[in-house]
Amino acid sequence: MDKKTVLLLDGQTVQALPFMESLKRNGYKIIIFCNSKNSYGYRSKYPDEKVICPKWAENPDEFKDFYFDFISKTKIDVVVPMNDDSARFLSQYKDEYISKISCTIPDLEIFNNGYDKNKLMNLCKELDLPHPNTADLEITDLKEASKITGLPAIIKPNFTAGGRGMKIVYSQNELEESYPSIRENYGPCHMQKYIDSGGNQFKVQIFVDQKGVEVSTVMHKVRYYPEKGGSSACNVTVQRPDLVEQGLKILRKIKWMGFADFDMIGDPDDGIVKFMEMNPRVPACIRTSFVSGVDFAELITDLSLNNELKTYKYEPGKTLRYLGLDLLWFIKSDRRFKAKPNWFKFFGKNVYYQDGSYRDPKPFIYGTFSNIGKLLNPKFRKAKSGLN
Repeated sequence: MDKKTVLLLDGQTVQALPFMESLKRNGYKIIIFCNSKNSYGYRSKYPDEKVICPKWAENPDEFKDFYFDFISKTKIDVVVPMNDDSARFLSQYKDEYISKISCTIPDLEIFNNGYDKNKLMNLCKELDLPHPNTADLEITDLKEASKITGLPAIIKPNFTAGGRGMKIVYSQNELEESYPSIRENYGPCHMQKYIDSGGNQFKVQIFVDQKGVEVSTVMHKVRYYPEKGGSSACNVTVQRPDLVEQGLKILRKIKWMGFADFDMIGDPDDGIVKFMEMNPRVPACIRTSFVSGVDFAELITDLSLNNELKTYKYEPGKTLRYLGLDLLWFIKSDRRFKAKPNWFKFFGKNVYYQDGSYRDPKPFIYGTFSNIGKLLNPKFRKAKSGLN
């Protein structure tokens, strides 16, 4: 029997590494779309074919033409997105390829109900789930919006990733000055109460299907850079069934199928962990789930191919470090010698690395050099903070 072929979009990303390792172990042929050779995915030993493609964010039409031309000439059984842009692309054009290629991605209306950050906040309000006070700037006057959220507040485009377009405003004047250009450049926006640093942060990963299968993991973000809400530098898997159940209420309401990832932050003002956003793809730190016993790559491909879904034993307590960001955290943080887990614990039974493994070392080397270049760029550092 011929091997089934899986195409990973945005295969250059760090989250593609554990996916490719799992897919290779399970006997799949792997093709990845990458937008750079100097990246994690491109340097991995696992892909059978590596394809340099246009960047969706920079030229959507060129990427669309490239994708459909490629799949017309290449036998693909399953396609899986590794990033927000490719997930939205697959949802938007699902009707045009789904007869030829299997994909576990919701229809666009369902997709947008979760990915649209403003719609997610409306869902939380409807379901009585914890979330920051939010004002829809498409229908709410700026003065009224600041009364709803209080100041400081954060302006957020409804569709964004990586903090693009987000800005904290500390006064009404700053809000009035900042909002028009953000709206012009990033589209419809909403405004939320700004949750200051100091509360616990969590990522909740949930896989659901139409037959009632529900698989989940939860990561506690113990260190992140920058410390005012940047990307995670160190995560530990934990048991938080309360947060999982809250996420499931949203997915059931919108009839989501497949994988979803929620960002949640504890509000220091009241101690309540609140929903911030939902990601329609696996996060960069997904390796934590794999080392904790849950193989989301297997689940997604099996569901796409209508295979019987396996069961998994979740074993929390695993630590995942993103060494490049963790080093920056150490340089900048005044808690460097008080960190828990200890910052100097580089090895141990339950310590793993997001940016590589001994079984596949090249991605770590090339990815590290690529990240050094990015992190030396002031614009990139500003974007990673999630606050422009």
